[in-house]
Amino acid sequence: MAPKRKASPAISSEKVQGVQKAKRTKFTVNDIKLPGLAAKGVVLVTGAGDVGQLGLGPDVLEKSRVALVNLDQEIVDIYAGGMHTVCLTSDGKLLTFGCNDEGALGRVTEGKEDAEFIAGEVELPGKVIQVTAGDSHTAALLEDGRVFAWGTFRDSHGNMGMTVEGNQRLPYEIIKDRKIVKIASGADHIVFLTSHGEILTCGCAEQGQLGRITKRGSDRNARVGIGKGIIGKFLHPEAITLKARSRLHFDNIWAGTYCTFACVASTNDVYVFGLNNFNQIGLDLTEPVYFPTKSRDFSQYEWEHISGGQHHTLALSKDGKVYAIGRKEYGRLGLGENCEDAKVLTEIKSLSNEKIINVACGSSTSFAVSKAGILYAWGMGTNGQLGLGEEEDCYVPTQVKGKQLNDRKAIRVSSGGQHTVILCVTENNNKKANGDS
Repeated sequence: MAPKRKASPAISSEKVQGVQKAKRTKFTVNDIKLPGLAAKGVVLVTGAGDVGQLGLGPDVLEKSRVALVNLDQEIVDIYAGGMHTVCLTSDGKLLTFGCNDEGALGRVTEGKEDAEFIAGEVELPGKVIQVTAGDSHTAALLEDGRVFAWGTFRDSHGNMGMTVEGNQRLPYEIIKDRKIVKIASGADHIVFLTSHGEILTCGCAEQGQLGRITKRGSDRNARVGIGKGIIGKFLHPEAITLKARSRLHFDNIWAGTYCTFACVASTNDVYVFGLNNFNQIGLDLTEPVYFPTKSRDFSQYEWEHISGGQHHTLALSKDGKVYAIGRKEYGRLGLGENCEDAKVLTEIKSLSNEKIINVACGSSTSFAVSKAGILYAWGMGTNGQLGLGEEEDCYVPTQVKGKQLNDRKAIRVSSGGQHTVILCVTENNNKKANGDS
């Protein structure tokens, strides 16, 4: 487990009017916590596959039990977008499949039969160490600190584009003047953590998720003569707005569907911004928050991971406990059928005897993976995205079972709009469990 990062100490000095003054180097983020890439596994999927997001071919439009995606490469990380899926291979390459209407796959599929329904490689100029995805975009962090993105952002007025020129159907270097150490994606925004502890954001600003644009300025059509200059302030990554005297540096970031979480370096303090209509970012008000604000609720604990859906958030503490906050409908909180909306972080007691290592939220779904490799699911089951074999909503964490999980351990899970992707390991990744397809 990576230790907390600290600011670099003073390393040189200079004389100013005869007085020796310390000269400090810039704050530096070291040993950032990224998804572990050491375990090589296989990909299982469940839920809707009507646009190819399951990667099972054009004849499989839905699965209510987890199914194996036949890939030639071993996979070390996965991410589910709104209607597409991204897989990171053990040699740092990306495979994508699913809806490519707005370029979310990062590769050419036009004129190629069934190209969206099967995995294809994205051409990138280096080794990828982290990937994220939103409703219609994908982003990749390379080991040298460069970030490439493709697809588009959307807001209430429709397509925003990835740049002022419009959608980017192939990888585009989105930041050229900073070294990035971690990225996070919401439905229509991307968050970047720099090597010096700064946070940059771009994309849709309407719910406050960028943390740098006022409520009045968040609507790109609010002013006459929108032009490329106005939309450019949303699409070009820029630093979040902080109080001048705060001098905050951050060492971790997470994103929900319409919100952002940021941990202050060497502390447990978590600053939040974005949609909060069901208290999902841990503030005692039910309106969007447009600038970084400290959440006393989230600052109580030391977090391993935070994941947010449309109206709820799951948070995994360093000691393996899972907390939920936000809207109760469809059972997404995992607190029982008769629970109320959770206005504060509430531990999911049914998981308290497990050491949880990963959590994930879909739009209205929730998942947890135990250290023993057991996958738990709860929330909306309309399209089979829970993998429980039925389409009923589930109100408490329930173990996902199936032939494909008999001889495998889950290590990571990601859920999109109506589908879920699971990374599993086994002694022999290439063999189908019990011959099942």
